[in-house]
Amino acid sequence: MKPYLLFLLCCFGFSSFGQTAPESASQPDFTTENVKFNSAGVTLEGTIFKPEHPYASVVLVHGSGQETRMVNMASLLAKNGIAVLTYDKRGAGKSGGIYTGPEVGTNNIDSANLNLLALDASAASNALLTQLPANHGPLGLIGFSQAGWVIPLAAKKNNQVNFMILFSGPVITTLEQLRFQFYTQGNTSFWDTHTEAEAREHIKSDPDRYQFAGTDPQDALSTLPIRGLWLFGGKDIQIPVRLSIEHLNALKQQGKLYDYQLFPELGHDTSYSKSQEPFNAAIQWIKTIADHMKSK
Repeated sequence: MKPYLLFLLCCFGFSSFGQTAPESASQPDFTTENVKFNSAGVTLEGTIFKPEHPYASVVLVHGSGQETRMVNMASLLAKNGIAVLTYDKRGAGKSGGIYTGPEVGTNNIDSANLNLLALDASAASNALLTQLPANHGPLGLIGFSQAGWVIPLAAKKNNQVNFMILFSGPVITTLEQLRFQFYTQGNTSFWDTHTEAEAREHIKSDPDRYQFAGTDPQDALSTLPIRGLWLFGGKDIQIPVRLSIEHLNALKQQGKLYDYQLFPELGHDTSYSKSQEPFNAAIQWIKTIADHMKSK
C-alpha cells in the first residue's frame, strides 16, 4: 500500500458522528426507516430519520474511509426538525459496489472515484425526496472533509439540491491538498512554527509526488446557483483553511451565495464531539434558508 493513501485515510474521517445502522424504529422526536436505492449499477442501503413535520431535509455525505451510516449526526439533525438520509458508503456496510480507498491500496481522491461518490449522493437525494411530503422544505447535502470535493459535483448533477454545508471541506484541488498534508506531516504544532506565507509557497511550488487527474471544487462551485456554508477550524493541518476562505471570498465576489465561519481553536475535526458551535451554526443557517424559501 502506498504511504500517502494511508495518510489520507487518517486525516479524512469523522467517526465521532457515529457509524452504526439502526433497525427501523420510533424515537420520541422522529421515526427511522431503513431504505434501499440504486446508483450507478449497485444497490446502496441507508436509513431515513424523519421528524413529524420536517422544515428541511438533508443527505449526509461521507468523508474518506470505509464509512457506514452516520447515525449520531442524523439523530441530532432529526431532533432539530430536519429529515435525514444517511447511507453506507459504496462497498461498506450493507451497500453494494466496490470500495475505493487506502485500506485496499487504491486512490480515493482520483477524479473517477469522486465523481462516482457524487452520483451516489445525488441518487440518495432522489431517494430521500420520494419519502417526504410535498412541503418538505429545502433539500441539502451535508458532508465532512473529503466531501468538499464530492458535494459540489453531486449538486451540479442534481438540480433538486438547494443548499450544501461542508464541515472542514477543502476549496482547493486534490493535488494542492496533498502538497499541504505532506508539508504539515500531521504535526499538531505546525502553526506554532510555520507561517501562512510559508504554507502557501509550499502549496504553490512543491512538486507533486503522485500523478493523477486533480479535482478542483471551484469548477463546480463557480457554476452552482445554490447556497453553501463552510465550517472551518483555525488550527486545521489537513487542509489550508485560509487559502480555502480566500477562494470562497473570490466566488462571493462573483455573486455566489456562499458563507463560511471560522472556529479559531478547532482543528480539522469540527464534529459535535469537539465543539457544539459548528453544529449549532449549521442548524441556524438551515433555518434561515428554510425561512427564506418559505417566504418566496
